Amino acid sequence: MAVKWIAPEFGGPEVLTLVEVGVRPPGPGEVTIDVRAAGVNPADYKHLAAERGSDRPLPLEIGYEVAGVLSALGPGTEIASGGGAVGDAVVAFRISGGYSSQITAPAKDVFAKPEALDFPAAANLLLAGTTAAEALHVTRVAAGETVLVHGASGAVGISVLQQARLKGAHVIGTASEHNFALLRQAGASPIPYGPGLADRVRTAVPAGIAAVIDCVGTDEAVDSTLGLLADLSRAVTIVGSERSRAAGITAIAGNLPASAAYRDSVRARLLDLAAEGRLVVPVARTFPLTQALAAIDLVRTGHPGGKVALVTDSGA
Repeated sequence: MAVKWIAPEFGGPEVLTLVEVGVRPPGPGEVTIDVRAAGVNPADYKHLAAERGSDRPLPLEIGYEVAGVLSALGPGTEIASGGGAVGDAVVAFRISGGYSSQITAPAKDVFAKPEALDFPAAANLLLAGTTAAEALHVTRVAAGETVLVHGASGAVGISVLQQARLKGAHVIGTASEHNFALLRQAGASPIPYGPGLADRVRTAVPAGIAAVIDCVGTDEAVDSTLGLLADLSRAVTIVGSERSRAAGITAIAGNLPASAAYRDSVRARLLDLAAEGRLVVPVARTFPLTQALAAIDLVRTGHPGGKVALVTDSGA
């Protein structure tokens, strides 16, 4: 038996219930993973809302990414990175029901875990990392260019900073001053939020910025984007709003077919970068799997200071 968080009804995180469940054995093209850590992301609790599609069958399962150890493989099955045997450490992303101590998942979504990352970090690499990769792809950021990232201290923002630096681009990142050290460590030049933001960016980059990646979706982010960027085809937001849509700013999201396809296509590359130590995941805190509600509460504050993971008794 495994323990798993489920939502028997739509609502907020308070509807989540921890239950014991049987885990079916893997069939062809599937593997079973003993979960060591599960990534905690805003997309997890947003999945519970009825407005995201009340036609979805109940109970709902949440958790899109985990890291753990293979405990079984279906007949003739290999994981996405090739091979795979019981006892191998793996990462799974774009799965469903990761808030669990054990899960059976499609092998095409399971990859060897980079040794450079522990389980909590590995369980938080791919959702933020693939989102950041798509944002850089959509905005066509290239070597030598300067990109402005709104909300650069968040999980996606930090991954954007690292991946932009690997492309040879320079990043100006907006953040609260207490997060400036985190941005500098990731290779970005920090600028504080607040009135006069656009003027501060112009002063910092007299030649102008080439692209904007919005990770917060605030009015300030939209206004400064419109004031700083002439070519809005090089602006993207991961937090779509009526204002950004009206302004013509492209929104990306994991539930959009084009976004899903691109994000799936870059998983292996991001894992390789992590294995080489070129992409890191700052983990702020871990919680026992049984304390998922407390972990979600921390992520909902918007200021966890890094990624948050749920760990099982054998994780961490």
